[in-house]
Amino acid sequence: MIEGKITRISGPIINAEGLDGCGLYDVVDVGEKKLIGEIIRQNKGNATIQVYEEDTGMHIGEKVVCTQRPLSLRLGPGLVGNIYDGIQRPLQTMFESSGSFLLPGERTEPLDNKKIWHFDAAKDVSEGCAIKPGMVLGTVKETDSITQKIMVPPSVRGRVLVSFKGSGDYTVDDLIAKTELDEEIFLSQYWPVRKPRPYSQKLGVSEPLVTGQRVIDVFFPLSKGGTAAIPGGFGTGKTMTQHAIAKWCDADLIVYIGCGERGNEMTEVLSEFPELIDPRTGRSIMERTILIANTSNMPVAAREVSLYSGITLAEYFRDMGMHVAIMADSTSRWAEALRELSGRMEEMPAEEGFPAYLPTRLASFYERAGRVISLEGQEGSVSIIGAVSPPGGDFSEPVTQHTKRFIRCFWALDRELANARHYPAIGWIDSYSEYADEVKDWWEIKNPLWQQLRFEALELLKKEQRLEQIVRLIGPDALPDTDRLVLKVAEMIKNGFLQQNAFDDIDKYCSIEKQIIILDLIMEYYRRGLNCIKAGALLPSVATLPVCDELIRIKTTYKNDELDKIQAVRNNLDVQMGELERTYMNSDEER
Repeated sequence: MIEGKITRISGPIINAEGLDGCGLYDVVDVGEKKLIGEIIRQNKGNATIQVYEEDTGMHIGEKVVCTQRPLSLRLGPGLVGNIYDGIQRPLQTMFESSGSFLLPGERTEPLDNKKIWHFDAAKDVSEGCAIKPGMVLGTVKETDSITQKIMVPPSVRGRVLVSFKGSGDYTVDDLIAKTELDEEIFLSQYWPVRKPRPYSQKLGVSEPLVTGQRVIDVFFPLSKGGTAAIPGGFGTGKTMTQHAIAKWCDADLIVYIGCGERGNEMTEVLSEFPELIDPRTGRSIMERTILIANTSNMPVAAREVSLYSGITLAEYFRDMGMHVAIMADSTSRWAEALRELSGRMEEMPAEEGFPAYLPTRLASFYERAGRVISLEGQEGSVSIIGAVSPPGGDFSEPVTQHTKRFIRCFWALDRELANARHYPAIGWIDSYSEYADEVKDWWEIKNPLWQQLRFEALELLKKEQRLEQIVRLIGPDALPDTDRLVLKVAEMIKNGFLQQNAFDDIDKYCSIEKQIIILDLIMEYYRRGLNCIKAGALLPSVATLPVCDELIRIKTTYKNDELDKIQAVRNNLDVQMGELERTYMNSDEER
């Protein structure tokens, strides 16, 4: 232990002397209350420390004790279904003893060290066998949805097990194995939050993360192992969109990071998620969810580290061969924490007061996403979906612009759509996805129509935007019927396909099969209607067909397992369009 004393206090930033021999990012106990801190600058024994807890009342001269280890998370059975703050203090346990607010200096074990877990040893593991980092020693069934693999920590250098206890009932503190170098292996392990966990090989992305949200899955897909950003002003639906993705996406595990957001938004997550049923397992979604709550009323320094805590948890489960999705809400609040800490350290500010190293920090977070082969040879992935809160919805501000450099999927939330109660308010003009070409082979197997329908629908929506500008000037009556049909069908796509009701039991989640059927029927209506108008039919005869309303209501009328019933809508479309085609196209041929 190395001991120093405080020489200066500036909010969450502490200066201390006498810490020669301490390393950068070493954890320290600060003051009489032993608050958790981290060395972020070192200069000849004079250390700059950021404190992760409320330090009101601290005074110069109090001692600082260095633990000589980096800030690390404890990883093992008991993580899933838990709620932590930014430095892995379990909030449920602490609220029971402290009330609504954490007391400075209060400590609680991240994992319940009294709970007994049943460990099933792997068949090929025994005393004297060869091992390697990442090797699976056995499994622990953590929840009915998650089975956790107990792996040899990547930091272990030994290559032979000299002792192994085998299957049995253990706590996370119990020793289960030892190497020839006297390295001890427990059910749990520690890992530094700022250090990416190693893997064997990084793979290209090829499979989409299915979210059940039509505008995402069909128009702007995100791959497993990909990165996405949801920028939008206040009230445009960033948090609600992330909630929907967290609830219904096909990831094996969800890590939800409430980073600097308002407490009521995290309260909604904490109250809703335990009651939600996972459509894949039929059990509570909390059985595959880890929550990190670091709201705006918590210490700002802990907000800065909460993203690293979340990505470390995700990488741990990725190494077991799982597909993990991270929701970071929001990276703007995280960047504001960086700005405040940088100002306290009197660093030279860059654009809008943010530190010059903001792009580097953003990159260090988003670049930890990816699809990989683990050290043991299993495929896993980490997908990151980060919300961005630009002031006033200005996408030209630094956090949004720097984020666009490191992500490949951009879901831009539109203020006009949000005000019109169009959910999700993802604008189809400013949004984009660079993963569309990479997931097309997967879609080719699932449904070959996807690529063509996606292209045709997006082109039609772009054409509608251009026509709207003309309509504002001269009105819709000046347009030819073919262009007015474009406006009609674009409205059908918006209301019948893109808009989704998160509170409707049928529409809150849409299977990919149903998504394609809905869009295919709308585009078939457009193609056949356009041919009729070109053959001489008037727009009202096409636009007032009873099937138009049926096409818009498919999303809320038929469940995901009732796709065969949608055939009745297709039959009605054939009958009603067939009458128009016989009336106008046949007579056109006769002429």
